[in-house]
Formats: sequence, C-alpha cells, structure tokens
Amino acid sequence: MENFKKVSDSRITLSQLMLPSHSNFSGKIHGGYILSLMDQIAFACASKYSGKYCVTASVDTVDFLSPIEVGKLVTLKSSVNYAGRTSMVVGIRVTSQDIQTGKIKHCNSSYFTMVAKDEDGNSSPVPGLILSSLEEVRRFYDALRRINSKKEHQVIDETFDYSSKEALQNLQNFNIKLKINP
Repeated sequence: MENFKKVSDSRITLSQLMLPSHSNFSGKIHGGYILSLMDQIAFACASKYSGKYCVTASVDTVDFLSPIEVGKLVTLKSSVNYAGRTSMVVGIRVTSQDIQTGKIKHCNSSYFTMVAKDEDGNSSPVPGLILSSLEEVRRFYDALRRINSKKEHQVIDETFDYSSKEALQNLQNFNIKLKINP
C-alpha cells in the first residue's frame, strides 16, 4: 500500500514575542535568530509529515524584506510543498505583528530542503504528497522549478572554465581588479 499524506498534515505555526535579547547592534531582531527559528519550524514540519527525524540539507534564498522590531509578535507558518523520495521542501513564511495595532508585515519567506533519516542515520523514504488545492499545486510546481533550476546551475558550474580567456575578460564588467601572477 502506498503511503500519502495531505499538505495540511504537515502544517506548523510558531509564534514568539521578540525580546531585547534577540536584537542586534542596531536594535532590530538579529537575522541569525530568525534563521534559527526557521530551521526549528522546518525540522518540526518535516518530522511531523514524515514521522522521522529530519535534517536540513539546504536553504534556498532568504531575503529579509523588512526589519523586525523588539516587542513584535513573530509568526512562522510552514508546510511541506514538495515530497521526493527521501526529501521534502518546506515552505516558511515569516510575519511580524504589532500586537497593539494588529498591523502585520511580511518579513521573509524561504524554502528548506529537509531529508528524513532512519535510526541508522541513512536517508529514509517519506510519504507522497496529496495536493488538495490549486495553491498547493502552485507551491509544488514552484518547488519543482527551484529544484530543476538548481540542477541546471550545478551542471553549468561543473563544466564552466573559470580560467578561459572569455571568462577572465568578462570580469571587466564587475567592480574588481584582476591581478593574477603567472
């Protein structure tokens, strides 16, 4: 019998009040602290979905869209957007809320690739994904597009000759000075 689960079976929400101890030198919440919360919710989401211990394999781009202030309520929402054989892509959305006015700001979104592990630390199969809405289908295709794009870039990176005359001449288009000793 094949094993499938709904996206809703993976959803996790985490809310936390931002304290002065979470701030950086400019008085905003430290990005590293938010990344730590994102990693925690990705682990919880993937483990809940797979029923296995999960590890972070990669993190796609994290763009910090707006700073988070001390005293705001930060909410992270996550769900499995894609399930492969042993890996899952967990989508995470981070918002901050002014608890006095109720105003909510989107702070960032990211995608964590998580891998399920068995008791011996080997990669372990995960359930297939049941898509129940067009929004879930869109998220699945977006994850698939990012996965395929990453594979294409790996092929290009493996075959690109960084020492070719053309590659070195192309560096003139950047804010660098090339001083390579023969």
